Amino acid sequence: MPLETPNVIIGSTSAEIERKVDLVRQLKGEGVPESELLDNLGLFLTRQTLSRINFIQKIYSMILPVHGVIMEFGVRWGQNLALFSNLRGIHEPFNYNRRILGFDTFEGFPSISSQDGSLVTPGDYSVSTGWRESLNEILDFHNANSPIPHKKKHDLVVGDATVTLPKYLSDHPETIVALAYFDFDIYQPTKECLAAIQPHLTKGSVLAFDELNTPEFPGETIAVREVLGLSKYAIRRDPSSPLTSYLVVE
Repeated sequence: MPLETPNVIIGSTSAEIERKVDLVRQLKGEGVPESELLDNLGLFLTRQTLSRINFIQKIYSMILPVHGVIMEFGVRWGQNLALFSNLRGIHEPFNYNRRILGFDTFEGFPSISSQDGSLVTPGDYSVSTGWRESLNEILDFHNANSPIPHKKKHDLVVGDATVTLPKYLSDHPETIVALAYFDFDIYQPTKECLAAIQPHLTKGSVLAFDELNTPEFPGETIAVREVLGLSKYAIRRDPSSPLTSYLVVE
């Protein structure tokens, strides 16, 4: 997630925010016909958004030879899930075994811990009413736009992931995790879900994080330090992004 609360984008000036709002107005305007809008979204991609897409592309390319599913912890609007789905369709279109799973409450943070600092509160990062259903429709579109469309290759696991992930893994003991993307921002779910997937990782599995070493969200780094130990892995970052990072299980 970007560094924002429901009403504030941390680190952005009012002028920067207004420029983004102006670009959104043009996106929603009548300049590009609706029939051509999806094919011209490059007009409206900011440098930051394109950097994120490049990062997602990079970590996806790293797991191409690795067997297993993709899990995202902290979905919110679901942009990363859609990117993962399309990258599967590009790079391994017939790998229907590469399921993409998103874990989220869709109601914001259920609770916070003392390790999370003072900038987050319960309920932050919720989504609009009915968005979960809309996201499923979007993911269904991307699934249908790729080979083997009759097989559903994604799933949204709704609820507190500290509860739903252990149940999912119990119901699906065959699970190997090739890529886990942590975007919870906060301590407790990051720690518990990171510990839960450890027995399901293999050599070459990639763990990616959205807010390591970020003062506004200290809980994520604390959780990684407590579960993995910072000195045991080489934590790498992408040169185009100040926040996103990853490590490879060896």
